[in-house]
Amino acid sequence: MFLKGKSAIVTGSTSGIGLAIARALAGEGAAVMLNGFGEADAIERARAELAAASGAGALYDAADMTKPDEIAAMVARAHAEWGGPDIVVNNAGIQFVSPIADFPADKWDAIVAINLTSAFHTMRAAVPLMRQRKWGRIVSTASAHSLVASPNKSAYVAAKHGLVGLTKSVALETATDGITVNCISPGYVWTPLVESQIPDTMKARGMTKEQVMNDVLLAAQPTKQFVTPEQVAAFALFLCRDEAAAITGANLSADGGWTAQ
Repeated sequence: MFLKGKSAIVTGSTSGIGLAIARALAGEGAAVMLNGFGEADAIERARAELAAASGAGALYDAADMTKPDEIAAMVARAHAEWGGPDIVVNNAGIQFVSPIADFPADKWDAIVAINLTSAFHTMRAAVPLMRQRKWGRIVSTASAHSLVASPNKSAYVAAKHGLVGLTKSVALETATDGITVNCISPGYVWTPLVESQIPDTMKARGMTKEQVMNDVLLAAQPTKQFVTPEQVAAFALFLCRDEAAAITGANLSADGGWTAQ
């Protein structure tokens, strides 16, 4: 358990990629703070599972990722409970699919706030605490859309490109502090976020569900397979190892060959 004695915050971790990452960190002994929306009973089951796996405890914080004060309070709570956070995973994300001419301004604002600006606020609060301990790992879930674009996803693509720039800048600022800052950019992962955008893509492109899955989503990935949450979690876990200390400021792809084309 190489993360015994460490603590982590994983935003957007009540399902999908975030929950898989939380499980991976807890499995190596880290105390983990969950964050996100969902049914209270399901969240409590996940929290109890993580606490048992880590042997170090687990907490849930309902901070709204569009509200800077709540993000700061979540980081402060983790610090008060465990003395960390040693690890921050910026995973919270939402999506909306629409041509630019019809893209609602409030959807743009929400996507940028949750996918990009929330990462700024978690880093801003966590970096000084990591510097005190001279060790830290910040991992942000970006996307293949941080490197390439798709139509009808202007806000998401812009936010993910911005997340990579933020990562590089903070990596340079913390390069001598024992802190690494990286992005993981998955291709299409079968998660509730991907599943929920299928109806909008069907409407925008006049396609069936099967056509969207095969001709839009998996068409981008030469492997013709969805990335799994567990594969992304394993990648994130490796970045927390001491052996990964030289990896910082990187945007690392796990996209089934999508961006190799």
